Amino acid sequence: MAKVVRIGGAGGFLGDSSVAAPQLLKGGKLDYMILDYLAEATMSALGQLKAARPDQGFARDFTDWVWKDNLAELKAQGVKIITNAGGLNPRACRARMEELAAAAGFKFKIAVVEGDDLMDRLPAMSAQGMTEMFTGAAFPDPKRVFTANAYLGGAPIAEALAAGADMVITGRVVDSALALGALMHEFGWTEAQPDLISAGSLAGHVIECGAQATGGLFTDWEDVPDWAHIGYPVIECHADGSFVVTKPPGTGGLVSPAAVAEQILYEVGDPQGYALPDVVCDWTAVQVAQDGADRVRVTGAKGYAPSGKYKVCITHEDGYRFIGAMPVVGRDAARKAERQADAVLERLGEMLRDRNLPPLRDRRVELLGAEASYGAQARPEAMAVREVVARVGAEHESAEALGLLAREFASPTTSMSVGSTGWFGGAPTITPVARVFSVLVPREELTATIEVGGETRQVKADPPPRPHDPADVVRPTEPDAPSADGPMVKRQLIELAWARSGDKGDAFNIGVIARKPAYLPWIRKALTPEAVMGFFAHEFEGADDPKVVRYELPGLEAINLHCIQALGGGQFSSLRLDPLAKGKAQQLLDMEIEVPAALVS
Repeated sequence: MAKVVRIGGAGGFLGDSSVAAPQLLKGGKLDYMILDYLAEATMSALGQLKAARPDQGFARDFTDWVWKDNLAELKAQGVKIITNAGGLNPRACRARMEELAAAAGFKFKIAVVEGDDLMDRLPAMSAQGMTEMFTGAAFPDPKRVFTANAYLGGAPIAEALAAGADMVITGRVVDSALALGALMHEFGWTEAQPDLISAGSLAGHVIECGAQATGGLFTDWEDVPDWAHIGYPVIECHADGSFVVTKPPGTGGLVSPAAVAEQILYEVGDPQGYALPDVVCDWTAVQVAQDGADRVRVTGAKGYAPSGKYKVCITHEDGYRFIGAMPVVGRDAARKAERQADAVLERLGEMLRDRNLPPLRDRRVELLGAEASYGAQARPEAMAVREVVARVGAEHESAEALGLLAREFASPTTSMSVGSTGWFGGAPTITPVARVFSVLVPREELTATIEVGGETRQVKADPPPRPHDPADVVRPTEPDAPSADGPMVKRQLIELAWARSGDKGDAFNIGVIARKPAYLPWIRKALTPEAVMGFFAHEFEGADDPKVVRYELPGLEAINLHCIQALGGGQFSSLRLDPLAKGKAQQLLDMEIEVPAALVS
């Protein structure tokens, strides 16, 4: 029989459910289990933690929940774990794993993959005058940097498995490399086979966010049964690069072509130029098809030679931010809450001037409950709600200056708006603004180090014989705009399409997938870059060079909308309610577009 490698996705972020690993071990029949913990925001948080406690900087969620609670079953089944839970301290992560295993009477051969941490190179990188790859910003002060890590690929993981590792603990690797490394090892795939490396990367991409591939965050959420017991994804991978997405039997959730297609497009910019350390992916011809109950087959991934560069993500402190919440109940709640928040910020401005301190660098008031994140698309009647929470954000160079706001923040409870209830869930927070600074470095300048069983080996990636040239890409032909002879009607986009959105730094994408192929021409006609930028005009406020780029994905009957400079900095450097763009697709699905009446009758 042809070889099949089964990989389960048991975690998509630091904080994902602890039920995933035991569920997959019980019903997944796995060869491997991957767990992804390292978003960019997570890296900055781990960097601050490690600076305070040098023995930390790894994902304790993994060691003290997933690992500790499932040791016996992992040993009995021989399932191999591959995870980036090592974060900024893979050796400390392994030491904790070994400590817990020994206490339970078990022993595992655990490999550590390092070489991604570039903190010691910061002075040299700064001296080179390197600028941010997306914005051109100057290199940050090395003294204010939290983390500096290159995104490694799947080759070091494959090498660790070849050395006999039972478990592989990495620092920063691209999320999809956790699965790709296993597939490179199992099938002998190499960089010289870009279509296969792209397919393996797609497999990893589908399951790197856990249950997002099995009905989590799905547009048609009411069709997804039993959220409490949602099944986590299992992929059955074949040597030709095709794979089937499924889940353990008897679990909740949903595995359908549309749900898998949404995840394929999640957090992807150019789907024909998705650059990873081992390959540049082209997923425009990818197809998804039902392959039985809760089974979806994925085929058609293509690839190009890698660029020969590693992306390096640097997170650094850039001042401080304050986030506080003011609930107001009763008639005219929204108008009262907004006036009250503005009054507190006005008072703060006067206090700063009286102390010869600079004004706030940025401020933002959003009325939760009144569709504040919708901008001009908010319904007028939303302002008539009778309870809201004013979410107040502020930025300043000084934490002490924001301390004045923290001190004053509760005072309106007895002096301003009637109906102010106070907020008794804890004091507002003042935290560093963590910005992301990205650069590219030649990959031959970095060496990955693998330590397993007391032996150390190095994996150095040579420059590709011919690095990827974007000029080699042949874009799908965009069809002519459709026309109709009969009457036209307006329909909300959700009646015609599924959609999923996600963040990429200070940008977000929305993948839009037609429910029927006949709908796609009309979706494309309506969702021009100009129309999408107009719909989300409020998201581009303050941008120097905002734009929307649209990409075609004929294999999925889809388009991908890439909205650039659209999140106010994104993640921990944004004051917005939705800096991760989780709700942007939902908002766009309310947009009305014209279609022939005969098409939707």
